[in-house]
Amino acid sequence: MKKHLFLIGLMICSMATMAQSEGTDKPESWYFKLGGSYFIQTAATEFPTVNGRLPNTDVYASDGTTLLSRETNHGSFGEGFRTGLTAGYRFSPRLGVELGFNYFNSREKTMVQTTNILVPNPANIPIYATGDAVGKIEAYDLAPAIVLFLGESNGFEPYTKVGVIVPVHGNLTIETTRAYTTPAGVTNTYTKDVVKPNPTVGFMATLGTSYKLGKHISVFAEIEYRNFTVHGKTKETEVYTENGVDKLNTTTNFRTASYSANHVNYVDKIDSNSNSMLTNPDGFDNTKATDDISSYIGISGLGLTFGLRYSL
Repeated sequence: MKKHLFLIGLMICSMATMAQSEGTDKPESWYFKLGGSYFIQTAATEFPTVNGRLPNTDVYASDGTTLLSRETNHGSFGEGFRTGLTAGYRFSPRLGVELGFNYFNSREKTMVQTTNILVPNPANIPIYATGDAVGKIEAYDLAPAIVLFLGESNGFEPYTKVGVIVPVHGNLTIETTRAYTTPAGVTNTYTKDVVKPNPTVGFMATLGTSYKLGKHISVFAEIEYRNFTVHGKTKETEVYTENGVDKLNTTTNFRTASYSANHVNYVDKIDSNSNSMLTNPDGFDNTKATDDISSYIGISGLGLTFGLRYSL
């Protein structure tokens, strides 16, 4: 909240400063920017649970029940690559607005990792599981911003901008690979879950500069900080295989096939009226999506952007 208030305050101060500026140096003009960025994560938080498993790295002894070590997995999905196209308009030498359209592809993050855990099963067969769950975000967003130009000198023109980030499409993909060791041999499984988010809004603040190469062409560089979180709306299991064979709709020793197993509705609270095996086992309906508590993930990061700017 303090960061959000700081950004809002900076925006207000920028607008107040620019309102006092005179518009005699440059005419009103449009410009367009094409750039690429790499972000590093900031504000790392604990990852949410994945299919009921806590976000830990657990190592078990040969009996499958004695826990030898445990680490909590945490981080931010704000680390990764971004490309974007931005349209801007200058009202005066000091004041402008921009609207960016960006594609972001995050770095993969290990959310859950387990080694040699004994898996309970109805047949009471000794089954030991080893594997991990890795998450990755792909998203498109719109980024409207107010720009304060600080004046041009020797071809360089520094500027600052503050704005908001509005995701328009995207999801969190979680790929889980697990090897189950049984008396009959080893079965390798692969699961792909796709989590779709609820609408959200983030904040961004940028310090940058451009350098004029010609009358209309400039290069630019920006340092950008962004901060926002998203929480899940739904989750669907799109792929499940065993030793490379599709078993999405087949009940096996390692998974029960049902609509509830493949679909999740995220809610703020589960109780005796929810479709949940935890709080309503007698009323649980396998033909409906499972209700589960919505988890939040962070997509905060600090990024460096380079690109070209074309001014009309």
